[in-house]
Amino acid sequence: MRTVSLRSLAFACLASGALLTASCNRNNDATPSDDITTAEDRTDDNSETAMSSEAMKMAGPADPTVQGSAYLIGENDFKARFGTCANRSYDFATKTLTIDFGTTNCLCADGRYRRGKIIVHFTTDVLTRRAGAVVTRDNYFVNDNQHTATRTFTDIGGGSFTVDVTNASIIRANNGGTHSWTANWTFTCTNGFGTPQVSDDVYNVTGSATGTNRKNVGYTATIQNALVKRADCPKYFVQGTIAVTNTNSKTMTLDYGTGTCDNVATVTVNGHTKTIALR
Repeated sequence: MRTVSLRSLAFACLASGALLTASCNRNNDATPSDDITTAEDRTDDNSETAMSSEAMKMAGPADPTVQGSAYLIGENDFKARFGTCANRSYDFATKTLTIDFGTTNCLCADGRYRRGKIIVHFTTDVLTRRAGAVVTRDNYFVNDNQHTATRTFTDIGGGSFTVDVTNASIIRANNGGTHSWTANWTFTCTNGFGTPQVSDDVYNVTGSATGTNRKNVGYTATIQNALVKRADCPKYFVQGTIAVTNTNSKTMTLDYGTGTCDNVATVTVNGHTKTIALR
């Protein structure tokens, strides 16, 4: 039987950061600018969550508990994913993976410049029972914007996870403001647990996030109808709705549709609905 693996943990990590990745036309009256800012700020978080996913899924050793175990991917593949100036090390005694981008900006494969460290501390024997990890960043910048966050992944059985996000912020360069938030998500596995492949995995995602966007507008994002995440559609949710309310008393509903894998969603504000493309 397939237990929760690094691949599944990475899937959950990626999905947890994919919330509110909508990009809208700023000139559309149906979408208040404060809600757009919140969506854009959440999108930046999504990009870095994807980087965390790659770190856990590919950059670590084949068995984090066995001294001398080889890395899952070779050095050339590692450089192709994380940048030619990125380096990695693994402490088998503490089960800690460190990806170091150096102290000067490093151009990565996604076109972004990074410096500082991503640190993944594996908290369980991921190959024999369950996946668990705490992911942090040390003096870490993307395009000169500083990112901080602690993401804790905990297995709850049957292929399901909780993901707690604390101490999260993006401090923008040139006094561009700070986006800060906390979140708690539950990923309930509804299909695929116990099969050897991951392509049939399906998760229902519930939970909420609370934060303040870079324009100092507070918001709460709550999943109204469970978001559906399928392994065969890695970039997008295919179903479900999120309600976003900010401290300016503006409310937005984001609807991911009825199951089609695409970059289309709808936003409803004050009774007006607009179709948008997801970033």
